Amino acid sequence: MTAPALPTEAAPAPAPTLHQPKRAFIAAAELVVIVLLGFAAHWCWQHGIQHFSYPLDGRPPLVSTRYHGNWTAAAIALATVAGVLLLDAIRQSLLALRTRDRRDKAVAQPAEDVV
Repeated sequence: MTAPALPTEAAPAPAPTLHQPKRAFIAAAELVVIVLLGFAAHWCWQHGIQHFSYPLDGRPPLVSTRYHGNWTAAAIALATVAGVLLLDAIRQSLLALRTRDRRDKAVAQPAEDVV
């Protein structure tokens, strides 16, 4: 008795390359989100600070500042997310522009024949 024939495997799908021009669109979208997060962080920070002035007789007014932790924390969190997205936007743009496949270099620069 013979073993059944094994099915022949199809050629494996090529691995995704790093150089993908669509990454530039992703980086552009991230930059738009970064700007929006920056505006939101500024808005939250401004809402987190309140200035009070209490008038006193015969003396300059007593001025105090109150900081609201929830608004300040939200502003810091939004700025942190914007910073992480900025790093990723830089990475995406570099991958969209600079990285080339090694096979492309081999095709572009043919090896010289050694005699």
